Amino acid sequence: MNRREFLAATFSAALAGGLTACDDHGASEMPKAPVTSVGPDGKRRIPWQNWSGYQHCLPQSRTSPKSEDELAELLKTGAGPIRPVGAGHSFTPLVPTDGTIVSLRHFSGLLSHDAAAMTASFGAGTKLGQIGEVLDGVGQALQNMPDIDEQSIGGAIGTGTHGTGAELGALHSFITALRLVTPSGDVLDCSRTQHPEIFDAARVSMGSLGVITQVTFQNVPTHRLKRKVWLEPVDQLIERFDELAAANHSFEMYFLPNCDSGVAITINPTDEPLRPRTAEPDNDAVMQMKKLRDVLGWWPGARRWLLNRATADYQPEEAVDVWYRIFPSDRAVRFNEMEYHFDREHLLPTLKQVRQRVESKHSEVFFPIEVRVVRGDDAWLSPFSGHTHSGSIAVHRYFAEDPLPYFSDIEALYQPVEGRPHWGKMHTLGADVLSRRYPNWKQFQSVREALDPQGRMLNAHLKKVFGLV
Repeated sequence: MNRREFLAATFSAALAGGLTACDDHGASEMPKAPVTSVGPDGKRRIPWQNWSGYQHCLPQSRTSPKSEDELAELLKTGAGPIRPVGAGHSFTPLVPTDGTIVSLRHFSGLLSHDAAAMTASFGAGTKLGQIGEVLDGVGQALQNMPDIDEQSIGGAIGTGTHGTGAELGALHSFITALRLVTPSGDVLDCSRTQHPEIFDAARVSMGSLGVITQVTFQNVPTHRLKRKVWLEPVDQLIERFDELAAANHSFEMYFLPNCDSGVAITINPTDEPLRPRTAEPDNDAVMQMKKLRDVLGWWPGARRWLLNRATADYQPEEAVDVWYRIFPSDRAVRFNEMEYHFDREHLLPTLKQVRQRVESKHSEVFFPIEVRVVRGDDAWLSPFSGHTHSGSIAVHRYFAEDPLPYFSDIEALYQPVEGRPHWGKMHTLGADVLSRRYPNWKQFQSVREALDPQGRMLNAHLKKVFGLV
């Protein structure tokens, strides 16, 4: 009997025995999305919600300008607050507004490329998953990618989205130039030599300076990558973390709540023959762990024993393919997420605290906890700015369950080490704390105030983040 058959048989027996828990895990407390309605102006208002369904709003207007001229006019005259929207993969309320939501779906695709310089320019509305095949076709590759490729370029760089790798930076660190349409309608080409202060501010700016319409990436030649996935005792994996991070192009680990094993993933360049990835097992595994939580959440000893048995026969997986088919994974099970970043020296001590807290106080948790490393950079509001290397820990909660009690408890562990939240993932920090954790906070605010003196790009969330309420 393999692990899936074992778990399935266990679930069936437990369900037949009436062991299913009745806790709704806060589902009744979750925010409810608005419905389509008619505004005071007699026009229909269509609700918007993010991928997880946790964030939503009923804007006065939803629009998709087809040119920079249309966009510039909209930013000058549209109902505020004006918020750009990508794929809706942010878990913080960056988009919600009762004013105008702006889609960049017409600002998409490869605009130009330079084979000698190994650069390529894309519309900011391009989804990350649309980049790979196009770039590969012109002999180029992104230096790194996150493990989800549904986001738009604009949304990904605006929130500091990243992959993993001790010497690999976040997406925004590969940008050599960008074009910004400001709230006053100006169109600015920015780089390290053109409007350099705006460039440093705009690379991670949460859509607060205007709307970025295109970016240029510094790329590398296209190549193949080899991905390995295996399980080993989590204590051993934590002890080997620094060794594995140093020895591999890309490395990340997950620890599984109420299980003695952890998951390790490495990615390295290779010339080996193609061996494409098979069907994604992670989504089924997560839902199996949810079922086990539902059945045996009240009996942690039995739950741990079953998970240890179920993972004991896990066979290591290997795949070789073109870079863009190796980095991202399919994430079909919806969730809400909180991720914090800190100087690398704090990563493993903080991880041990998180593990202890999860297993001692949060039996409701079944999603694996993700641990990554990222090279530092110099974008002013990058969570990695000023660090040679950063570590990150991400916790998740099933989309239909209240994430706040769990996230609040874990978030407290990050404050003594001056953790910085991922801008697109849930957190509770405001300007009083954030301003002390970003060396260039005041410079960013000066640029923002100069570009948007009336605050047309600021919704309630950004006003809190920037200390304007």
